[in-house]
Amino acid sequence: VQLQASGGGLVHSGGSLRLSCAASGRTFSTYALGWFRQAPGKERDFVAAITPSWIGTTYYAESVKGRFTISRDNAKNTVYLQMNSLKPEDTAVYYCAAANPRSSYGISDYSSSGKYNYWGQGTLVTVSS
Repeated sequence: VQLQASGGGLVHSGGSLRLSCAASGRTFSTYALGWFRQAPGKERDFVAAITPSWIGTTYYAESVKGRFTISRDNAKNTVYLQMNSLKPEDTAVYYCAAANPRSSYGISDYSSSGKYNYWGQGTLVTVSS
């Protein structure tokens, strides 16, 4: 699976952006998908995850809950991250990732970067104050 993230840019505090991540392959609906971010000088952090389509569960980091929404369009092999009410602390490179699903995983397991098998290249989001 190859992942291509896009949609980053510069936005003022309080603004919105929608990130997209297009995937190759014909089994897109079977993957769990996630978004992570890495700010300068910091570790990569979990942002949001969505389980395979037949489960349809989402999970968010506390810092983005209520502001960000993850969704998927299996017909387009694309996962989205709608980001509203952006804050300067949201500034980071955002990465999308795909995981081969495991029946033993709960949704919270997908907050761990180690659960993911494939990664996109990242897209930069800068939020000015």
